[in-house]
Amino acid sequence: MNKQCTIKNKVTLEGVGLHTGENVTMTFVPAKVNHGFAFKRVDLEGEPIIEADANYVVNTQRGTNLEKNGVKIQTSEHVLAALVGLGIDNVVIELNAPEPPIMDGSSKFFVKALEEAGIVEQEQDREEYVVKDVISYKDEATGSEITVIPSNQYQITTMVDFGTKVLGTQNANLEKIADFKEEIADARTFSFLHELEMLLEHGLIKGGDLNNAIVYVDKEISESTMKKLEKAFDKKKLSVKPNGILDNLTLHYPNEAARHKLLDVVGDLALAGTRIRGKVIANKPGHYVNTQFAKKLKKIIKQERRNYVPEVDLHATPVKDITQIMQMLPHRPPFLLVDKILELSEEHVIGMKNVTMNEPFFVGHFPGAPVMPGVLQLEAMAQTGGILVLSTVPDPENYLTYLLKIDNVKYKQQVVPGDTLIFKLDLMTPIRRGICQMQARAYANGKLVSEAEIMAQIIKVK
Repeated sequence: MNKQCTIKNKVTLEGVGLHTGENVTMTFVPAKVNHGFAFKRVDLEGEPIIEADANYVVNTQRGTNLEKNGVKIQTSEHVLAALVGLGIDNVVIELNAPEPPIMDGSSKFFVKALEEAGIVEQEQDREEYVVKDVISYKDEATGSEITVIPSNQYQITTMVDFGTKVLGTQNANLEKIADFKEEIADARTFSFLHELEMLLEHGLIKGGDLNNAIVYVDKEISESTMKKLEKAFDKKKLSVKPNGILDNLTLHYPNEAARHKLLDVVGDLALAGTRIRGKVIANKPGHYVNTQFAKKLKKIIKQERRNYVPEVDLHATPVKDITQIMQMLPHRPPFLLVDKILELSEEHVIGMKNVTMNEPFFVGHFPGAPVMPGVLQLEAMAQTGGILVLSTVPDPENYLTYLLKIDNVKYKQQVVPGDTLIFKLDLMTPIRRGICQMQARAYANGKLVSEAEIMAQIIKVK
């Protein structure tokens, strides 16, 4: 697995919000592992934070707009696309206004700033959602549809049809996310003339100019309309190029509109909160269908995480057998509750226990209806986690492991004689001074039976 990444230093950009016309200062700030992306409104009391989460999407008419507890972020997609495109996982985006600066209408300047800040690896592995089945979302009203299919890496194809002669049908393709900077980042946003007239008339594009949006002329321009545009853009003279776009801009690519739509897909799907390993095929994408798909994907990922059962070979030679476990743990029968360690890394451990009728606790829990006590399931998970934290010291036999805290305990299924329990514990934060905070889960018969967040500490006693 690849390691999570953040930026090395803070970096600041200044510009104007496209729709608000407000001057904006935006600062990218490094963030800890598992933080993800979040916006911070430093201009508001308490500096509220809005996570980049599909569940906070409230409007997609002119960009992807988020809102949490009444605090808003507009047009989030270009910034998020830059972060995903550079392989960054954890960043705080500080803003002194509700909207990031539009810059040139692409992600290019965000990419440049982030590279100047420096990209650094962090201690923890990056989690990816590996697509195993076809997942789709279709907007029946517009015919827009997004599908993701299995692939060995994150790939995106966009197919757009605007139904106009000036633009027509375009496709764009990103074979690997590492190509985002070179192939997609500088694709600028665009608008059709009829949309631009409406936006200007209603004062909805106060920060626009001819340097941050391609304007496709899809209708005849009257002399009066041209004068309005010249006034709005503060230009003495405007004209239409032979390729049907308003002058003062040269297309970077013949299919720049499709590439920008792909850029939007990358940014909007960041709201799913997890990296994707699969191929996304987007037909007539837009912010609404993109974010609805992100919301659906986020829900599926959450369900699969809860139902996930580690794939282990119970017959393979264990990483640690019972003798080796007893060399590390001070526990002894009848209170040694883990039989094997099947996997062990710096960030996780997987152990197992065969539950038999010979367990002494079944004598009284319960006569005639034996059920393994939930507290002993927690103890078994804690002992398994003890192997993880004790593996960080050269002389584990000289340490004892103590529980400090247990949170968010949930019991899902009964554990009875004959069950084989699989314990999986993942570090939530790096181990510091012998303190280990873990997400612990126990499985039996292909189902999650219990889970908790466990904090433990090892203390040297010899």
